[in-house]
Amino acid sequence: MKSTGVIRHIDNLGRITLPIELRKTFGMTCGDPVEIYTEGSSIVLRKHESNCVFCGGGKKILIYKDKPVCENCRKELNV
Repeated sequence: MKSTGVIRHIDNLGRITLPIELRKTFGMTCGDPVEIYTEGSSIVLRKHESNCVFCGGGKKILIYKDKPVCENCRKELNV
């Protein structure tokens, strides 16, 4: 995990603002879905991508090296 050096405070409704630089880097715009999960003692935010990066399919998706890949493409890739 790479540190950005950016610090944001949580407001009274529990919200934070993602810096514009990060939103641009990850191609995020207003209304985009964001996944929130934990990894050890960290909270991780990730732009939600529900379709396979190779074929665009949406069934049996697993994350492989931070990218969504469907079962058929995983078989073709021997992953």
